[in-house]
Amino acid sequence: MTNPFRYFNSSPEVIRLVVMMYVKYPLSLRNVEDLLAERGIDICHETVRFWWNRFGPMFAAEVRRKRVQAMRSYTHWKWHLDEVYVKIWWNRFGPLFAAEIRRKRVQQHCQRYFSLTTAVYDSDAAAR
Repeated sequence: MTNPFRYFNSSPEVIRLVVMMYVKYPLSLRNVEDLLAERGIDICHETVRFWWNRFGPMFAAEVRRKRVQAMRSYTHWKWHLDEVYVKIWWNRFGPLFAAEIRRKRVQQHCQRYFSLTTAVYDSDAAAR
C-alpha cells in the first residue's frame, strides 16, 4: 500500500490534526487556520479544505473500521439492517398500518409488533 501523505511537505500528524479538528468540532475553515496559527502551524484555510476533501473519507473509513472492531470485542453485538416501510392511515377507529417488509424472516415479528401496538392503542383509547 502506498503512503497517501508522500507528496505533502507537512507531517501526517499535522494533517490528521487539521482534518479531525475541522470534522469533530463546529469550526469554520478560518477558525481552524487561526487555532493552528496559535499553535505555531502556519497554513491557509484553503489547505484545510483541500486536506479535508482528500483525507476526510480515508479518516472516516478508519474511524468506522475501529468502531466495528470495538463492537466485535463485545460478546453480544448485533447489527440490525432490516428495512421496514410503514405507512399509517387514520380512520374513525384509530390507526391502520400497512407495512412493506423486505425480509421474510422478520415479517412475523413485525406483524406481531403492529398487532400489539394497535391493541395497546385501542385499550388506551377505550379507557379515555
